Amino acid sequence: MINEALREINRGSAEIIDNERIEKLLKAYFEEGKTYTVKAGFDPTAPDLHLGHTVLLQKLAIFQKYGARVQFLIGSFTATIGDPTGKNITRKVLSKEDIVKNISSYTTQAFKILDESKTDIVYNDDWLGKMSAADMITLASNLTVARMLERDDFSKRFKSNTPIATSEFMYPLLQGYDSVYLKSDIEIGGTDQKFNLLMGRQLQKAYAIKKQQAVLMMPILEGLDGVQKMSKSLGNYIGVSDDANDMFGKVLSISDDLMWRYYELLSDKSLAEIAEIKEGVENETIHPKKAKEDLALEITARFHNEEASKNAKSEFEKVHAKSQIPTDIVKYKSDGDIWIAKALVDCNIEPSTSQARRDIKQGGVRINQEKISDDKLQLTTGEYLLQVGKRKFAKLKVS
Repeated sequence: MINEALREINRGSAEIIDNERIEKLLKAYFEEGKTYTVKAGFDPTAPDLHLGHTVLLQKLAIFQKYGARVQFLIGSFTATIGDPTGKNITRKVLSKEDIVKNISSYTTQAFKILDESKTDIVYNDDWLGKMSAADMITLASNLTVARMLERDDFSKRFKSNTPIATSEFMYPLLQGYDSVYLKSDIEIGGTDQKFNLLMGRQLQKAYAIKKQQAVLMMPILEGLDGVQKMSKSLGNYIGVSDDANDMFGKVLSISDDLMWRYYELLSDKSLAEIAEIKEGVENETIHPKKAKEDLALEITARFHNEEASKNAKSEFEKVHAKSQIPTDIVKYKSDGDIWIAKALVDCNIEPSTSQARRDIKQGGVRINQEKISDDKLQLTTGEYLLQVGKRKFAKLKVS
């Protein structure tokens, strides 16, 4: 059983530090029924999670399967500083109001994957917000500026004379102190978080916690473009709260090569099952489209349900294979003439007027199923079927 658990825990991981400790924790669980804690931190910088976040959530669910209590840490305090990881400028600080708003949706989305009965939702404002100035100075004494500048992001900014706020130096220390306070046995995060994750081990030793957490790092999931990491700001994401039709269609839009990456990191299928599917595609007994459809059905069902995923597949075939329009299209109204780019934004099928203009010029926008090229077009009184790309539709009545 321990070997089976280790195989599932190791699956897809990029690096594990202190695998021996994980083995000991599993052994104690199987032989003595002892539980252990696995921490993962999420800064509430946006109201929605995407599939990139669920790579960690699914790994947490695996740990729960093998005796762990998950410490689902909401960075309610650290979000007011902003994680500098990978940033070439100082990150914008969130207001308390934004943080509270974003937190409310995180747990609802997370429990689509995690077992709520085996999860502790914790907020680091509960302990970090109570630290005194003396406590902060003691914490800061555990790290030198020279050590901090070894970080690639800080090093580049320092060499280019780009400002680095002192508060940003505190971020990895505060994240590490979370592990001290929670006495975490294991912490998981993305490969870009290695410095911060190791800080937890270092501080647990410095504060004489009598344990050092093991660290498991997962690779960063590529977005729909297959190049850059999945990100809302880059527009290459699949949101956990996306409707079923959109989620299904987005999964089908990924490349055949990227499909295997998604299978490994997002599917519940075993590695043996995935290898069998891949072999079938390679020897042409399984069509790549069928393999991708099965993945899209699995992911959509996870965040919606089986019926919704099957309906999404039928809708996709209706719209794309048969070039028909969707059954349910959201209707909007406009009082008076409206600029086409603004109409597309107001109908929630474009994120901005600048993106709308680009899509129009590239031939990606249709009105009443006819391509348009005039990005200055004014829509006058009438009813319009607006379409962006293959999946986004809206009906607009201008009066």
